[in-house]
Amino acid sequence: VQLAESGGGSVQAGGSLKLSCVVSGYNTYYMGWFRQAPGREREGVAAIRSDGGRTYYGDSVKGRFTISQDNAKNTVYLQMNSLKPEDTAMYYCAAGLLYGSIWSTSVKYNYWGQGTQVTVSS
Repeated sequence: VQLAESGGGSVQAGGSLKLSCVVSGYNTYYMGWFRQAPGREREGVAAIRSDGGRTYYGDSVKGRFTISQDNAKNTVYLQMNSLKPEDTAMYYCAAGLLYGSIWSTSVKYNYWGQGTQVTVSS
């Protein structure tokens, strides 16, 4: 199983970035995006159910970020708009079944990508 993120970079506050995560070797039920800034705990950003596209968002990104999927390409996207300096972090995609846990429970995700850095300057 491999998850490969791309799309990170540096942007000024108010700008946009679109992250992609390609999943290979695994049919999953939930795909999630998490982020971790230095000295802070890993935070759930968004998640999507692969069977119908139900989406979930963290409070800090609601209305600014959008998660979507292209099942034909085994790819999950995170469109990030109106970026703020506090969005600066390493962003990871993750895949798992969760087994009834809430979407932001990182330990319930079985597979993780290597991460892609997002830096937002003021």
